[in-house]
Amino acid sequence: MTRGGEQLTVPAADFASYYGRPILKPPVWKRDIAGYLFTGGLAAGGALIGAGAQLTGRAGLCTVGRWTALGGIAASTYLLVHDLGRPARFHHMLRVAKVTSPMSVGTWILAAFGPLAGVAAVAELAPLLPQHGVLGLARRIAPPVGNVAGLAAAATAPALATYTGVLLADTAVPAWHEAYPYLPFVFGGSALAAATGVGLIAAPAAQTAPLRRLAVVAATVKYLGGRRMERLDLTGEPYRQGRSGRLVRAGDVLLGVGAAAALFSRRSRVLSAISGAALVASSVATRFGVFEAGRVSARDPKYTVVPQRERLDEKRSATQL
Repeated sequence: MTRGGEQLTVPAADFASYYGRPILKPPVWKRDIAGYLFTGGLAAGGALIGAGAQLTGRAGLCTVGRWTALGGIAASTYLLVHDLGRPARFHHMLRVAKVTSPMSVGTWILAAFGPLAGVAAVAELAPLLPQHGVLGLARRIAPPVGNVAGLAAAATAPALATYTGVLLADTAVPAWHEAYPYLPFVFGGSALAAATGVGLIAAPAAQTAPLRRLAVVAATVKYLGGRRMERLDLTGEPYRQGRSGRLVRAGDVLLGVGAAAALFSRRSRVLSAISGAALVASSVATRFGVFEAGRVSARDPKYTVVPQRERLDEKRSATQL
């Protein structure tokens, strides 16, 4: 509405920021962190499978689970230190224990899990030692020590599998922050799927029956969390569109294929290997998809401004009632 050429109302503002620049600074993390999200989950799942196999007398599956845990945590540590730039920075993070900081808690989880997983895996080498002398004593002591370490690593594994979801949600990145109720479930299910896949590929066929059931459990947990995450209003858009959306969908499809193949892989090593490869690839695609979705939402101002305005409108409506 105008009078005498003068505009009386202020035009509605859009969500564009100053000169189109992002409102949020995009995450400085490189793709090393996306890999770290995957390998940490793989390590956690491996420890859980190893402990379960230990308690049920499946020695071959226990060995695969323990080495998966050690390999995953070693890769995670490397990727994290590489992203930090200097190894000393990881050491400096251990100077403080802050319960309210997911990064601090996660650092201590890694510091606790790594040695336990290492002891449990190295104990698998005991049968290769001589039977007499000092090494013979180590041969006898290593298995029970490894069993205790394996169970202790499994006790910390759920926290390792899910804390990265809490870490991402604790940032201001819209796609991560708004998905805070669901990311731990997505990451937990994805972690189990990845370790189950490695077990289906590497463990003796006669000992993989629990893994076939575990593949279905992992898929269910991941799907329930993932569907809720993708159905978020505007901030769920990066999980459905673009490159990040394609990665998330690929993870879902591969997870479905892997879980279905696992159910029918009882007598087929080939089908078991196909199932395992699909489950591992699903976890990789999911982690990289979630990581990329966060970067997309941080670069585009609308994912920050529009939800803020909606919350303000809700507050105004509530005060007027």
